[in-house]
Amino acid sequence: MKFIDILKERYATKAMNGKTVSQEKIDNILEAIRLAPTSSGLQPFEVIVVTDKEIKSKIKAIAWNQSQVTDCSHLFVFAAWNTYTADRINHMFDLTNEIRGFKNEGWENYRKQLLASYPNKDAETNFNHAKHQTYLAMMCAITQAAYDGVDSTPMEGFDPKALDEILGLPSKGLRSTLLLPIGYRDAENDWLVNLTKVRKPMEELVTYV
Repeated sequence: MKFIDILKERYATKAMNGKTVSQEKIDNILEAIRLAPTSSGLQPFEVIVVTDKEIKSKIKAIAWNQSQVTDCSHLFVFAAWNTYTADRINHMFDLTNEIRGFKNEGWENYRKQLLASYPNKDAETNFNHAKHQTYLAMMCAITQAAYDGVDSTPMEGFDPKALDEILGLPSKGLRSTLLLPIGYRDAENDWLVNLTKVRKPMEELVTYV
């Protein structure tokens, strides 16, 4: 299939059948997340992969009891940095220099620019910026899953503070932003599976200037 055809076929799965997704495909999805674009290449988030049934049940209770949370194979939790710090920024710049094997004056000047900016902003402003990066990463995960014939359901419907406590995220300097159940559709019980995908016509969506 062409990539555009895969996007036409994917949808937010409303019921999953509990079957396990192979580790190879999970690894592919995680690699797609790792390769996602982020502002300044800082990758200001982490992904927690939940397979433990008890933890899934706890999360379901604070996620509007959506069945995909417990019926999925793997539950991805995207968690953004609670703020930008000098240590976090320096780590990514140092990693870049290490991997590329050289220092660049322009790149080091950019490091100084970020260090003079982000750490001086309030934590909530920084978190909201980091949070937006997780949406980019989630879209990469969704598309890779669809490419591998795996279903997914992007979710914002949950209590972030409760989820943070369940997973112990505050101690890691993280705050949850998104849930992404990964698995396979239960076609017989999924009311959305056979409905036509509805999107705006192109002329309502795009303006050329």
